[in-house]
Formats: sequence, structure tokens, C-alpha cells
Amino acid sequence: MLAWLRTHPFPVEAFFEHSLVLTFAVPRAELAALLPAPLVPDTFADDWGFLAVALVQTRHLRPKGFPAWLGQDFFLIGYRAFVRYPSPTGKRLRGLYILRSETDKKRMTALGNLFTHYQYHTVDIAQRHTAGRRHISSRRANFHVTLAPPEPEVALPPGSPFATWAEARRFAGPLPFTFSADAGTGHMLIVEGVREHWQPQPVAVESWHAGFLEQLNFSELRLANAFAVRDIPYSWKKGRTEQWRR
Repeated sequence: MLAWLRTHPFPVEAFFEHSLVLTFAVPRAELAALLPAPLVPDTFADDWGFLAVALVQTRHLRPKGFPAWLGQDFFLIGYRAFVRYPSPTGKRLRGLYILRSETDKKRMTALGNLFTHYQYHTVDIAQRHTAGRRHISSRRANFHVTLAPPEPEVALPPGSPFATWAEARRFAGPLPFTFSADAGTGHMLIVEGVREHWQPQPVAVESWHAGFLEQLNFSELRLANAFAVRDIPYSWKKGRTEQWRR
């Protein structure tokens, strides 16, 4: 019964009040070692794999069709890998693989771990604005990010593998699918996200620290881009399962 519940058994909807996504470039082979078969890194220039840290103020998360007042309000810090899934039908679906999820609400941690494989943990999360700068931090998660005041022109982060924001946008999320692989059964759980009017804007990061990413011990960890978006209705279809290995 518990295994069935964790297959995203019904469609879900929510409202993203604001979302900030930091994308990091890491060596492709090192990221590949963290992924369950048959997922492989989605790469750029055949050298880099990518991780995203999504920071999302979420409102009214609930089963699709339920009234908004029954939904969950919470802040999410989500750590994801950009991946490709070579399906049995020959398609190479592009999506995300969830490494870890952190939230400021214990109830969301319990529900998230009941209905998904996204590894929710409860942490403290603080947000503040000073002198035009936005700060998000968590002591328990050993995380912080500070955004610079808005400017008409934003430069790519130093050391980014991308030459232009147009290149960087491909690794800004969200992606159509989220994958969860079960090595024991050879099943792949696929959850498709649905959104409209997603027009992310580049933002400048003054400083950051992500303790979870440091624990992964990549030989290189480069901030590749940062995008923000506001006021987005979002939904997820019921999960579907494929047999990728027999």
C-alpha cells in the first residue's frame, strides 16, 4: 500500500508565488555516478552535467480539483539533476531527478514522503530584503543565497560554461518530466508537470553556499545561471510507470 501511495497516484496543483532557480555545472562523469540506471546526465558541450537548486514559495498545494483553502503553503528548497531517460520505446525524455527536498513545514515533509520519492526533510528557512538585496538562508541546511539589487543588464556568473543567456535558459527549468527509478523492479515512475506563462528572468547572485552540494564532493562546482519567476499556476499529472528493465 505504501509503495502505491508513493507513485504520485493523483494529479496535483499549486501556485508558485515566486521561484528562484540556481543551476550549477559539474563534471558529467561525476554526476552520472550519482544517478540510478537508466538515467544519464543531460549535458552541454559533452563535458558538463547540471544540478539545480530551486527555491520556491508554494501556495495551496493540493489534489487537483480540491478547493485552494485545503492546500499546503510552504517554502521548498529542491535539489535536482538534469537528466535524460532513454525509454523502451526509443525516446530520450528530458527531465529532472530529485536528489533531496527541504521544506519549512513538518506537515509537508510527512505528506511529501508519503506520496513521493523526493526525500523531504524539515529545515528552518529565513527570507529577508535589505537595500534591494534578497536573502534566503537555512542554518540546518547549511544554505544561503543573496541576490544583487535588480539591474537592467545581468551578466552570467563568472566561470559559467554558457556564452549567452539563451544557452543558459535551456538549463533553467522547469522540465516536462520528473523521474524516479526503482532498480529492484526495473520500473520508472514518470510525473509530467504542466505550466503556462513561464518567462524566467536572469538574476545576479552576489553570494551562495549550498552544504548539500558540497557533501557530494564534486571536483568542480560552478554556478552556471540563475533565473527567477513569479505568480505561476502549476500542476502535475498523475504519475505513470514504465518497465524499463525486465
